[in-house]
Amino acid sequence: MKLNDFPADLQPHLVPAPSGRMVYQCLECGREYGITELLYTCPACRGLFLLVDKNEARLKERPGAFWRRLFDHRRMLTLPALKGIFLYYELIAPVIPLEDIIYLGEGHTPEVQACPALAEQVGRPFAFKNDGQNPSASFKDRGMAAALSYLNFLVQSENLGRVLAVCASTGDTSAAAALYAAYLGDKVASAVLLPHGKVTPQQLAQPLGAGARVLELPGVFDDCMKVVEALADHYQVALLNSKNSWRIRGQESYAFEIAQAHDYELTGLAVVVPIGNAGNITAILQGFLRLHDLGIIDTLPRVLGVQSSHADPVFRYFREPKGRRVFTPVAVRPSVAQAAMIGNPVSMPRVIRLAEEYTRRAGEESVAVVQVSEQEIMDSMLLANRHGHIACTQGGESLAGFRAAIQAGLLGPNETGILDATAHHLKFIGFQQMYFDNTFPPEFEVVPKPEYQNFPQLLTPTTDDPKEKTADLARQIAALLGLTPKGA
Repeated sequence: MKLNDFPADLQPHLVPAPSGRMVYQCLECGREYGITELLYTCPACRGLFLLVDKNEARLKERPGAFWRRLFDHRRMLTLPALKGIFLYYELIAPVIPLEDIIYLGEGHTPEVQACPALAEQVGRPFAFKNDGQNPSASFKDRGMAAALSYLNFLVQSENLGRVLAVCASTGDTSAAAALYAAYLGDKVASAVLLPHGKVTPQQLAQPLGAGARVLELPGVFDDCMKVVEALADHYQVALLNSKNSWRIRGQESYAFEIAQAHDYELTGLAVVVPIGNAGNITAILQGFLRLHDLGIIDTLPRVLGVQSSHADPVFRYFREPKGRRVFTPVAVRPSVAQAAMIGNPVSMPRVIRLAEEYTRRAGEESVAVVQVSEQEIMDSMLLANRHGHIACTQGGESLAGFRAAIQAGLLGPNETGILDATAHHLKFIGFQQMYFDNTFPPEFEVVPKPEYQNFPQLLTPTTDDPKEKTADLARQIAALLGLTPKGA
């Protein structure tokens, strides 16, 4: 649709020019720093940052109805920079010129409704938001689109020369970081640090294929993260984990898309998200709060975080009474939800701050965290995918958490779930095969249920006559599947 075909009052706003004044604001001491440096924690107190637009008040000069109309009409533009997460340009990173924005097809992933049989079995209507349909097959592309667009802008505007982008990962982050860095070519070199033996072959193949330098370290994700933090403290590198505030900004688009998909009416919605490094739940809370600030939405939906009992520090924190909560990292055990197998989430300070504000506005029950077992995660993933979904193990974790919340009475009878399937099912296909073959090591605590196992079945002809083999195999299949002959 051409620009002059849009309503006249929206035409000047559809293709935005850079605006705003963004700064890093420390959550602990409140100090602010300019965005022309590669900063991830406060130099004064080591606190985490939130990105803040010091001129965001200008957005409140227009009513929520204006922004709803603008975002809805902007979806019809064909300009690549505004087709992905930057459709919400004013809310993501309004300082980045459109020509510096990287768009690889991320964002605007579908909400796929559970079929009636599955919804009835679970006990509530719900949908999976399939973030595995992002370009690198996970939700991490949302954050990378913002972080690498910012880096592209910074490299050119500050003449930084070639920059090394580095991240620690359990798989999805490295795939996304390597993909977006590769798109920038010689401007950015890419390195990823992975815990040795803790990443699926499918996930390992992605950064290798994108040309990143892949370095495996002993231990778990938390050990790799410590090394990445040391590199960011002492060397000129771009850290691409969720400690990077631009990552959080990009991932807010998940909340914006849910609001838009439901015509900005979020009463009765429960958004269910697995918690790993806590970046995604941070972004979702912050995204909904900012929409609420601008009057784009009137009601904040419930946000339900989910953790496996094998990696549950956030659950343990919120389980305590409000006045007695103290965050304590935990030692993780092996989990099928590998992306969530993190015992010391980097974004926990952000979660605490944002959850306090969220519950102040929407009530104490508006943010909750539930715990599920590894068995429930695998069973839920297979249950979902047997009903037409493409949920990964983290998507299974979301469904297991949704079911646990229903059973615990945390959700009302009229609430509908929007479940985060963070990655594509095929990234975690090895766990499905382990389930089918009953080869899970004991530490996973997963025992296959026969009704969820599935195997190929070899059929062989019962005749050597070449002319009869086809008809013989067809008869075998018809008998096996209970087919009705034509004319019967």
